[in-house]
Amino acid sequence: MSTSSTSEMLPVWLNPAYSRQIVKGNLMTLSARPKTVEQGEWIAHHVVEHYRNLWNFVRVIHEKEEDGTTICNVNTCPKMSAGPNHSYTWLNNRYQPVELPAHEYMTLMQRWIGGKINDTNLFPTDPNGVSYAPNPSLTSSSSTSSLADPASDAGSPPDEDWVGRRSGFPKEFAGVCRTIFLQMFRVYAHLYHNHFVDPLYHLNLEKQLNSCFSHFVLTATALDLLQKEDLEPMQGLVDLWAASGTFPPESKAYQYANLENGDKIWKLAAF
Repeated sequence: MSTSSTSEMLPVWLNPAYSRQIVKGNLMTLSARPKTVEQGEWIAHHVVEHYRNLWNFVRVIHEKEEDGTTICNVNTCPKMSAGPNHSYTWLNNRYQPVELPAHEYMTLMQRWIGGKINDTNLFPTDPNGVSYAPNPSLTSSSSTSSLADPASDAGSPPDEDWVGRRSGFPKEFAGVCRTIFLQMFRVYAHLYHNHFVDPLYHLNLEKQLNSCFSHFVLTATALDLLQKEDLEPMQGLVDLWAASGTFPPESKAYQYANLENGDKIWKLAAF
């Protein structure tokens, strides 16, 4: 098979010319948790930030045209998919998986994620409950041990711990956040596989999309909210960005990449 024919088989977003970003530099600096910020607070911050970033792109494909239709509709996207090998179902009220058009799936997902973020039991907003992680360079062991634990009054065993406990987040917080990131990843994957050219590239939004998605992957993997197997629908782009230097070697996203495949994509598609 010739190089040109192989290149033509690759989706547009795997061409290095279209995988560029508006942000230059190491995005790990935006994903790394400051020493004085508690882990639960940092995860909550990124859930809200990445949710906001993602839905700026979803609005584009859901915006109605002059004829009243949207770019992502029951005819163009009859199911929520990310390429020919990945499709996603939604659980109905009876917890049965059902196949839905992509626009309906994303609408339900948006409602579900918004409900979780606005649930003050899951995402507490009381500033009195915020706990700051101790900075070893600024605090001594004695002062560190005296920091108040807002969850200690809830009757939890002293040896029981979970992500966000010190800031008042419930036990299920980390699991819910992982599900939120998985769902957001599905939307990103659908955008790339189904709407990268029309409308995102046609509106000159591809660099913004690439910047937001690379930041999303770096953050999600760094916080263990996405694992290697979760990235499969977008593995080619992960490989390409690792090989091209977008993902720094110290990042988990880089570790999850297939550098040999990334180099191959770069050589096949570059021009």
